[in-house]
Amino acid sequence: MYQLCIQREFEAFHHLIGGDWGAENAPHPHHYRVEVILDGQQLDEHGFLVDLVDLEAQLDKVVDHYSRQMLNDLPAFASLNPSLEHFCRIFCHEFSSSIKAPNLGALTLRLWENEIAWASYRLERT
Repeated sequence: MYQLCIQREFEAFHHLIGGDWGAENAPHPHHYRVEVILDGQQLDEHGFLVDLVDLEAQLDKVVDHYSRQMLNDLPAFASLNPSLEHFCRIFCHEFSSSIKAPNLGALTLRLWENEIAWASYRLERT
């Protein structure tokens, strides 16, 4: 099994809803780090799992979409608590839909909200 990982960092804002989480209920920023880990059994005819240049461009587009945004105001979070877990899943599906790589078997997205806390979401591709 081959794996390839790329990372980006960005800042976005949110506030939690539906419960009493103290300061987390007020709008605040997070300096996020996203790690995308791609898995596949076979390389293409050039010896690549995916086209890294295209992968980076697609990740930059998704990062740009969320960068400096208030997550609560985005349609993807309508009626959802913008938790780290929800954000990770939403980001993973959005990013995955832009990747065209026939050898890709799975994509795992790890989203760090600070130095000690992250969520992960794995999407199997068939």
